[in-house]
Amino acid sequence: MFDLTGMTALVTGASGGIGSAIARSLAAQGARLALSGSNGDKLRAFREEMDEHSLHLKHGVDHVAIKCNLADPDDVEKLVPAAVDTLGKIDILVNNAGITRDNLAMRMKDEEWSDVIRINLEAAFRLMRAAARPMMKVRFGRIVTITSVVGATGNPGQMNYAAAKGGLTAMSKSLAQELASRGITVNCVAPGFIRTAMTEVLPDAQKDALNARIPMGRMGEGADIGAAVAYLASREAGYVTGQTLHVNGGMAMMS
Repeated sequence: MFDLTGMTALVTGASGGIGSAIARSLAAQGARLALSGSNGDKLRAFREEMDEHSLHLKHGVDHVAIKCNLADPDDVEKLVPAAVDTLGKIDILVNNAGITRDNLAMRMKDEEWSDVIRINLEAAFRLMRAAARPMMKVRFGRIVTITSVVGATGNPGQMNYAAAKGGLTAMSKSLAQELASRGITVNCVAPGFIRTAMTEVLPDAQKDALNARIPMGRMGEGADIGAAVAYLASREAGYVTGQTLHVNGGMAMMS
């Protein structure tokens, strides 16, 4: 079940905490990956790690690294064609990359708003639009976008980030309706608090306060998000579209 052998995937923000977990999960199921990110050295090192891991699993696939600055629209427009050129096709697009520029609304600078919207929302739109074209030709595709629990609940100091994440959900629902008849599904995964290098440096008191808000009493792992993406990317999830899978330990229970 959830065998992705023979499928290809483009993952943005692939060398980050959640992005790398998503990439590992897809590769473990046999997918060949185009790993995208803005840090070329970090990306190449992760690609080498992924190649070794795939050989260990005896999948015999080689992954590729494609550097991309999501703040540059021209760079974004080149990403999907580059992935198709190197992989031969694109079956799965995972919009994972994102940034934060937190501030209270009254103090938020115009660039803090526009940077987050440009990278988190506009770049995802451009990639969805570009990926839809080759997917429509073969009448198959999986588009999965990583949103956030705050896109549904809001969060003080994150008006820009919450707006972008909520926008991704609405955008995905609209595209899901446009592409459903072509065999292409469009879904979201909304993480809650996930243990990453960023959360590990928080003081213990702050971690305890965060965990107290989660019924399961702990933060999630990157692998939890990777597993959710692998399911939505699979052939078995072909009748699931326009949905958001919330992975947050019960912190926010959405109906």
